[in-house]
Amino acid sequence: QRRVVELGGGLVEAGGSLRLSCTASGLPYDDYAMAWFRQAPEKKREGVSCITWTGNTVYVDSVKGRFTISRDNADTAYLQMDNLKPEDTAMYYCAAAAGCEVIDGRSRILTDWGQGTQVTVSS
Repeated sequence: QRRVVELGGGLVEAGGSLRLSCTASGLPYDDYAMAWFRQAPEKKREGVSCITWTGNTVYVDSVKGRFTISRDNADTAYLQMDNLKPEDTAMYYCAAAAGCEVIDGRSRILTDWGQGTQVTVSS
């Protein structure tokens, strides 16, 4: 089964930081991208950031300069979130994908959706 496990969410004050981790398993190859998504209450899930197998990164405009995606091996990715804002409050999910076009819905994810990790930013 192709799955991911997300960890690292929590409650933080505005301006604070959190680091999320994502570990994928069950994929028979290593050259996939890893992407982060988030879903706020009553909103659609949106792509946030992505990193390719070769280390190229993509960010949506709302998090540029505040979030940093990284990857230390084939199956683990991180999302360092700094200067958090109340509008960043959401359930955060990760997924493996063929490429970072998954961020804007132009391709499918390769893993099942995980349980996600809740990020809550208080004002």
